[in-house]
Amino acid sequence: MHRFNSNLLHISDMFLNQVLDYKNPFWMYLLGSFVIIIFTVIGQLPLTFFITSASISASGGDPMVALRNLDKNLQLFLLLVPFAVGFLGLFLVVKKMHERSLRSISTSRQSLDWKRIFYAFFIWGVFSIILIFGDYFIYPENYQWNFNFRSFVFLFLIAIFLMPIQTSLEEYIFRGYLMQGFATLFRSRWGALLLTSLVFGSLHLFNPEVEKLGYGVMIYYIGTGLFLGILTLMDEGIELALGFHAANNLTTALLVTSSWTAFQTESILIDISEPSLGGEIFISLFLIYPLFLFLMSNKFNWSGYKTKLISKL
Repeated sequence: MHRFNSNLLHISDMFLNQVLDYKNPFWMYLLGSFVIIIFTVIGQLPLTFFITSASISASGGDPMVALRNLDKNLQLFLLLVPFAVGFLGLFLVVKKMHERSLRSISTSRQSLDWKRIFYAFFIWGVFSIILIFGDYFIYPENYQWNFNFRSFVFLFLIAIFLMPIQTSLEEYIFRGYLMQGFATLFRSRWGALLLTSLVFGSLHLFNPEVEKLGYGVMIYYIGTGLFLGILTLMDEGIELALGFHAANNLTTALLVTSSWTAFQTESILIDISEPSLGGEIFISLFLIYPLFLFLMSNKFNWSGYKTKLISKL
């Protein structure tokens, strides 16, 4: 049994160690990131066209007002399209520039483990649904019922097809591509984990949530990046992060939204309460996320936390 576990540790230790098998200097990851950004910008052209047209005709030239004046389903569709184009850019960068497969930046296993993805998706999806509707029944005054069958059907179709692409692109880039890129630079798991979390959090700096809640919300974004990074390094692959992220964004888009979040959707509920920091951040970062890590650790028999999180390559 000891020999079997030792072999498992050797195999699972390969996720970040894979960078040692490829002659890809860090500058290639920087160049690759720039190419992915270019593809994402190209994907934003339809959104830019609609915003420009609407701002000229109806909103006094203010692009944000023009965006909010668009049909919510159209708005969501246009906001998600760039991620699909960006995913194409990621694929080409990894395949052509690095001469690698997407699997090599996603998992140490022989192929992507879909059971892991669906397991994390199910656990977090069920928990989110219970949390949202539990809060609705306890504090109904904080919500406005918004269900419209026709609008919701279109929302569901857009979300179910495009939102997993958005969340997957973020995971492939931050917990896969850049995690290995920073590991190449620092030869350190902790350095790769910290840098990807900081970059992931900083990209949310211009979200409307920051304007509404203040810069303190960045603690939540960076903390979420750390959580997803730990999930990836301990499981030696991004599968659990893929499932978690998809479930988190889908349940939010379909079940509850508010007037001050980045995504405006025709969700079942609208949160009309005055948002606050403090308690929600503390509960997420120090209770819910650790609980999820504990469940995954028990399910997949994690071990070697020190080696997988802070050791050198």
